[in-house]
Amino acid sequence: MLRWILGGREAQGVVEKNSVLFSGEEQPKNCFTELQVLKGHFDIVRYVVQIDDIRFASAGDDGLVLVWNVETGERLLELRGHTQQITALVTYTITQEEVTHTFLITASSDRSVSLWDPDTGNRVQTVSDLQSSIKCLLVLEWHNMWLSGGNDLCVWNRGFQLLSQTEQHSDTGVTAMVELPRNYVAAAVDREIIIYELKVSSTGSDVSITAFRHLANHQDSIRALINVSDKLFASGSHIGELIIWDSIEWTIHADEEIVLEEFHYDGPEIRLGSQKQSDMSIQHLVSDGELVVVAVGSGLYVYDIQKKCVVAYRKVAHDSDILHTKLLSPSKLISCSEDGNVKIWELQDLPLAAEPASAGFFGMWSFGRSNKQGPSPKKALEDPGLKTLEFMGDLIGHSGAVQMFLNFGQKGLVTCSSDHLLIIWRDGEMQSHLRSLELFQKLEDNQGLY
Repeated sequence: MLRWILGGREAQGVVEKNSVLFSGEEQPKNCFTELQVLKGHFDIVRYVVQIDDIRFASAGDDGLVLVWNVETGERLLELRGHTQQITALVTYTITQEEVTHTFLITASSDRSVSLWDPDTGNRVQTVSDLQSSIKCLLVLEWHNMWLSGGNDLCVWNRGFQLLSQTEQHSDTGVTAMVELPRNYVAAAVDREIIIYELKVSSTGSDVSITAFRHLANHQDSIRALINVSDKLFASGSHIGELIIWDSIEWTIHADEEIVLEEFHYDGPEIRLGSQKQSDMSIQHLVSDGELVVVAVGSGLYVYDIQKKCVVAYRKVAHDSDILHTKLLSPSKLISCSEDGNVKIWELQDLPLAAEPASAGFFGMWSFGRSNKQGPSPKKALEDPGLKTLEFMGDLIGHSGAVQMFLNFGQKGLVTCSSDHLLIIWRDGEMQSHLRSLELFQKLEDNQGLY
């Protein structure tokens, strides 16, 4: 358990000037023992995006966009313009005359969308008085275009000119989008995935987007939609359905469909039938092309694409719903939750002693909606690819739900929360070594070693 070294959490007042704090060393595999608290927002911070190697932007319900330096924690710019909460934030890289520049696109509940220059803080473009609020954004860099999803789906060019627009959807609207091969886009609309075809003339002046196919395999509203690889994408629903799709044919990959069903194992596991509906909802999906991490309520499940099975799980990984996950490596992942906690997990080979518990786990999953049965517990235990999801450490610093995080590798991990704060978590040992090197270099430059 990470702790404040200044006498517990009541010492939070000392971080008023973004000072660096340290945490205990009770978790040897948790390198994040140094933290820096960043203040500047006045409401829930929901989004963080990376701009370049050292800068990132944050946004949330106060309508502000703040640009930060991850190395120093310095607030570089404050972008003001929206009057209500920000609903989407993405980076938009434009290459013109062999010069590449990264901008920020923000959408807000004030029914406007804006383009910002994170170098100057200027609002370069803005469109207001939209028919509805934008819920998601998708950048198509190969055409220098971007898409907005709300009650309708719109295609825009880099000059913020509307190129094409679909018919109005239901009140739910478009909640997520992913780019597919051959000029297609998949959009989540309630319980359907709509495949849109984007047609662009050779000159780029004539653009149209039309619904091409409707995939109605989900039984409830879709909560997550991601690309798994160039050939596969995945979707997850409110009732725990996970479907892996073929990105070219738009069919269920190898007739593969996982449904989290009622669980009637008589062991120590909790029965899914007695859980709340929200406990079965897929909140977030992430993939490295080989594994898909599924956040189901407060639990984590790791699905192996090649093996076509769940290889590890933690049914109760957090005390509340998990909001965001990320694979740091093929064997290491991080999750954050409404409980205000960030946890580090490691995939380890399944020990033989885990045989009694594994029988219950595999009874939870079935493949397909037919009466086909999943692998038997005995057969599953003989699979050498099965693993356990072991807890390695937690990052305790936020007092509210941790909305998401951003990984800067050796520079640290950035988290944002409903407590209005951002925290940069760093490798304490590495930072101490770097400060020592910097000190010795200054002494040497000043001839202080002689």
